[in-house]
Amino acid sequence: MRRRTIALDQLDELVDESPKRERVELRTEFAFELPRGYVDQSGTVHRHGRMRLATARDELRPQIDLRVKENPGYLGVVLLSQVITELGTVTEIHPGVVELMYATDIAFLQDFYRRINSEGHTRAGVSCPACGTAFEVDLAGGRLGES
Repeated sequence: MRRRTIALDQLDELVDESPKRERVELRTEFAFELPRGYVDQSGTVHRHGRMRLATARDELRPQIDLRVKENPGYLGVVLLSQVITELGTVTEIHPGVVELMYATDIAFLQDFYRRINSEGHTRAGVSCPACGTAFEVDLAGGRLGES
């Protein structure tokens, strides 16, 4: 490897010479539609929402939550409340909102969470035993909300 010496005022030229990297867009939010819908205090049903990808902090934070320590089943409620970014016209999504959702919607959201956060990791290559044709199957289930 050949080294070269450059002056500080030549740094901009060096950057201009470097190969351009292709920018890859990472999709971090995903739209969903709840099977039943969250019913707020005024009786409005909210079915459409968005969920973002989880971070390590999102998965660690509920571990110190007292409600989760008292009842480990509450982990999903706290976790979902952190990653749901939109739910109809609800302005603030917190554990109390998720607590009031129907069990069907909670199951759907947990499956949706699992699928978007393990994208690419739930597919397996298989081949047909009869004809030998190779194809991929999604081990998480065919449709969102169904495992």
